Amino acid sequence: MAQAVSTSITRRSVVAGLTVAPMALAADSTSAQANQTTPENSLYERLGGVFAIAAVVDHFSDAIVKNPIVGQTSENPQLREWHTKNLGRLPGLKFMRTLWVCDVSGGPFKFTATKPGTTPLGLEEAHRDLRISPTEFDEVAAELGRTLDFLKVPKPETDEVLAAFAAHKGEVTAGYVAKGG
Repeated sequence: MAQAVSTSITRRSVVAGLTVAPMALAADSTSAQANQTTPENSLYERLGGVFAIAAVVDHFSDAIVKNPIVGQTSENPQLREWHTKNLGRLPGLKFMRTLWVCDVSGGPFKFTATKPGTTPLGLEEAHRDLRISPTEFDEVAAELGRTLDFLKVPKPETDEVLAAFAAHKGEVTAGYVAKGG
């Protein structure tokens, strides 16, 4: 009896699909041909799993608090307030960020937005009140890049993490209103 196969497309399957690539050629052509059809490990696996991802998120989150553009001394009053008066929530935020990275990188954990929005991850509602500008988003991305470099994450994985992050710029900056606009 034939078994039904699900063909639904999710953000997770798209990200997982981005990580499929032919393996390096082996010494003999038979094994090389077999290896070319074998998908490589997911980004989640290549990052080292939940514990390695949590280490990145921990370092990154602490760096954001200290960052002069988006942290405690930010010119953005909402970001400045969050990073000075709401630090008791930082452990929970680190947990949610870890779940998010695990989910979008193809891991076994599922992120569910605490403030559901119009996008599957609800990032626009979680960030709307912070009024994050595109420039501030870019600085957070740069801080993430510095963290990945600090923790010696290889360039291919760094590029994939930063691309996944950048894909959500519109959601995260949805609450921004330009001055004079």
